[in-house]
Amino acid sequence: MVIENSLGMRMVRVPAGEFLMGSDEPLEVLTQAFPRYERRRLVALSDEAPVHRVGITRAFYLGQHEVTVGQFRQFVQASGYVPESVADGTGGYGYNATYDPATTQRGDAFEGRDPRYSWKNPGFAQGDTHPVLNVTWNDAMALAAWLSAQEGVRYRLPTEAEWEYACRAGSRTRYAGSDDPQSLLATANTFDTDAAVFWPRWQDQALSGHDGHAFTAPVGSYRPNAFGLYDMLGNAWEWTADWYGDSAYTQSSLNDPKGPADGNVRVRRGGSWHTWALYARCAYRNWNTPQTRYTLVGIRLLREVK
Repeated sequence: MVIENSLGMRMVRVPAGEFLMGSDEPLEVLTQAFPRYERRRLVALSDEAPVHRVGITRAFYLGQHEVTVGQFRQFVQASGYVPESVADGTGGYGYNATYDPATTQRGDAFEGRDPRYSWKNPGFAQGDTHPVLNVTWNDAMALAAWLSAQEGVRYRLPTEAEWEYACRAGSRTRYAGSDDPQSLLATANTFDTDAAVFWPRWQDQALSGHDGHAFTAPVGSYRPNAFGLYDMLGNAWEWTADWYGDSAYTQSSLNDPKGPADGNVRVRRGGSWHTWALYARCAYRNWNTPQTRYTLVGIRLLREVK
């Protein structure tokens, strides 16, 4: 069942159920599957374990697509909300062909923070149907609160468990129905030959093929998963409701876990248009402060079922 809300967001009803959350693939298996990656990157995946059974006891609606530039613009214009990348005057991050990561202390792939970059400008052209980027966790919460007030139903960010349940859609594979990184070319917009043209230093990590987009793609450009959800992997990282904890899975409740009670950084999931295949798996966990705005990070909202 698919419904459409007041901003034109299509929401897919995801049924209640249970699944195995996380990943505990042995290091030797990961080494064979991802031979070009440094060992330290594989060892760092330990926060995906242990694999544990999770019950999702209530159905929910989840955005069929990531929130688009056009939808976010409608929200800003109707609500008067000023996104953090604009409000605090420091801007966001963006692509600049002349920027050299070697000139910065962090060696970041993108230039920023800089006031010229914001949700309206990630440094490359986007249309209204592309996923909005450079939005913070707080921006996502503001959007959810405004929609809830407008429509009289509760919108929020999905928990980490709800997000992974929706991403897997009944599967236990690394990606949507496959363990093969190359399968992403048909189902996700990630770091491939198209994107590597702009970052030749990371050519070895690029998928050996073309997904048709060097930067973001219009939402829904690739095959959906078994629940009918698009771009759960790739295109834009998606904020979740949870605080991050590296040992959160060892303390997870059986039903509807909500993550740690507090923390410093919020979990984001799913990878982006610039993400290497190792980090675009259903189980991969990443995080940022709630104030982070970045040219790879966007939003997908959950709407509760009354």
